[in-house]
Amino acid sequence: MSATPIRLRAQDAEDLKVVSACLQDAILPIGDMCFLPEEARFVLVANRFKWETADKRRPGPTADDDHLNPFERVNCGVRIEGVKAVKLRGLDVKDRAQILELLSVEAAEGALVLNFAGGACIRLESPSWTCFVEDLGEPWPTGCKPCHPLEDEQ
Repeated sequence: MSATPIRLRAQDAEDLKVVSACLQDAILPIGDMCFLPEEARFVLVANRFKWETADKRRPGPTADDDHLNPFERVNCGVRIEGVKAVKLRGLDVKDRAQILELLSVEAAEGALVLNFAGGACIRLESPSWTCFVEDLGEPWPTGCKPCHPLEDEQ
């Protein structure tokens, strides 16, 4: 009972808020990202948590938790066009198996910034960018829903 795969294009900060919400809590190995300078393109494949289906219910006689859909993840391709340079903070690109958890994608002056858990970030320098996001393949069930402690609990 999966929703239609997402296919989005963002061209400004307002569009990027939707992309960021869809990609929040995506996980990806650092080896699944690549900057292609000759094409002015940055690409990645993330394991995206499907927030859009997380609280939907299956048809059934009662409204108890037994009728909640299982949580789902899906591979998702992200392509950012117009990237002139990439700057990293808090990442070891030599550790190709390092797993990152994406918290947000946001527009900054002349750049897009990918923020990861633990304070790492990737800054994609671009005076004019376009971001494309598309689910790849079929989703699969997962038993875990990402959660974030409230600031008061930290």
